[in-house]
Amino acid sequence: MSDPNYQQLDDLPGERRPKHNVSDDSPEPMVEAEPFTTYFDEKIPIPEDETHSWFSFRKLWAFTGPGFLMSIAYLDPGNIESDLQSGSVAGFKLLWVLLTATIIGLLLQRLAARLGVVTGLHLAEMCNRQYPKVPRIILWLMVELAIIGSDMQEVIGSAIALNLLSAGVIPLWGGVLITIIDTFFFLFLDKYGLRKLEAFFGFLITIMAVTFGYEYVRVSPNQGELLKGMFFPYCKGCGSPQLEQAVGIVGAVIMPHNMYLHSALVKSRDINRSNKKEIREANKYYFIESSIALFISFLINVFVVAVFAEAFYGKTNQEVFYECLNTSSPQSDLFPNNTDPLKVDIFKGGVVLGCFFGAPALYIWAVGILAAGQSSTMTGTYSGQFVMEGFLNLKWSRFARVFLTRSIAITPTLLVAIFQDVEHLTGMNDFLNVLQSLQLPFALIPVLTFTSLPSVMSEFANGLGWKIAGGILILIVCSINIYFVVVYVSALGHIAYYVGAAVLSVAYLCFVAYLTWLCLVALGLSFLQCGRTYNLGLTGCPELFLLHNMENENSASPR
Repeated sequence: MSDPNYQQLDDLPGERRPKHNVSDDSPEPMVEAEPFTTYFDEKIPIPEDETHSWFSFRKLWAFTGPGFLMSIAYLDPGNIESDLQSGSVAGFKLLWVLLTATIIGLLLQRLAARLGVVTGLHLAEMCNRQYPKVPRIILWLMVELAIIGSDMQEVIGSAIALNLLSAGVIPLWGGVLITIIDTFFFLFLDKYGLRKLEAFFGFLITIMAVTFGYEYVRVSPNQGELLKGMFFPYCKGCGSPQLEQAVGIVGAVIMPHNMYLHSALVKSRDINRSNKKEIREANKYYFIESSIALFISFLINVFVVAVFAEAFYGKTNQEVFYECLNTSSPQSDLFPNNTDPLKVDIFKGGVVLGCFFGAPALYIWAVGILAAGQSSTMTGTYSGQFVMEGFLNLKWSRFARVFLTRSIAITPTLLVAIFQDVEHLTGMNDFLNVLQSLQLPFALIPVLTFTSLPSVMSEFANGLGWKIAGGILILIVCSINIYFVVVYVSALGHIAYYVGAAVLSVAYLCFVAYLTWLCLVALGLSFLQCGRTYNLGLTGCPELFLLHNMENENSASPR
């Protein structure tokens, strides 16, 4: 939630301001004035467990929830499509890329969670308070683009799943409309309790594990090849298609809006931020919970990769065409009768499973995709709410916020679904992945910047090792995604696209350079500090930040 007691640091440059006493116990004016319930109206209490001082399952259970909601972004239809394409194009050879990307994602999510736990502010709220007005607005627009792109993929996935389940009776535009309606319904489940909402998301993850697990057991992949592909970083005989697929895996796994989401979700637990011990404890349990959640999401992704690696790697369109023809599949015409390598997407993936392994495989696949689409659509809407509230300090009713964030993402998807067929709809995924890849620096750079500032994080600021590792990881991830964008634009093959891309690239790189400059100052390169860097609390008014004088505050207050 945004707190209007805070002021922008750039509003009154150089003027000393009084400290604000902000803690979990202080009321948030926006909550009191709002007639509708929101995610943070309920705080989950953390039980005391003196008999298990180092580790307590009771406390872990109390902290369990945010990490699993965050992990759904690793299971959205865009990721599932990346998985199946990876398996069909490269076999088991890129599983190590998926493992590495998941580990990198976990480390970056750790930074986002720590920011929310330590400061009580999520990433969008922190950007709103720390960056000057123009960069702040640009950041908001970039993050909104990422959310729209992700949301379109998720809604498309749900619509395709409904189309498969109904054997084509429900058109794509109808699936989009159904997704709009049921997402509104599901989002208001938190009115009945935060734990019930988190349990519902857990149920959807379980559906994905069971359905994709069924496909895995049905196909019975070669376990030796699977383990070899997972733990030996090699790609024998790989060429440009496999390299592009590897880059696509990284782009699909690490999502920009997920950093904003996770930093907000951790605020749902009742933590006394004046007590260092409770903060350390929360950071520890959230990291354990996130590790478990991402491990489960990794296994589900492996199920999908392994199924398509075992069954369809090296297959040609002709082989699939005749197999579907022999099984009297109504979609056999999806595959041209030629010897080109098989190319699949979410829709075709379900069709080929049905052709080779029977109708149950197709319908179970569609159920898994529907669970992935529904769950990720809901978390995407939460991301949109947190981002708009944080950047714009909105004081709208809950329904108005949900309606706006839904409309922004749903409208372009509905238009595409009405005027395009399923081939064009699934083909949009490459463009949407590129769109999200471009937005990654606008989440990763700010989260590293703020978690490295002692004036923001006090003693919980990143140490030298985390600063170096975080900087290297972000550089690698952003470089990989920029390569993905360059490959995509190069394939368009039109001079107008090249000119447009060049112009946009200049503006894009200038803004990334600006954020990088502020990040380098936060990482300790003080010789770069000049001008208005006081907006980051580096000089000027560090007492505004929540934990600057934490050593002087009282010890933990009773729960």
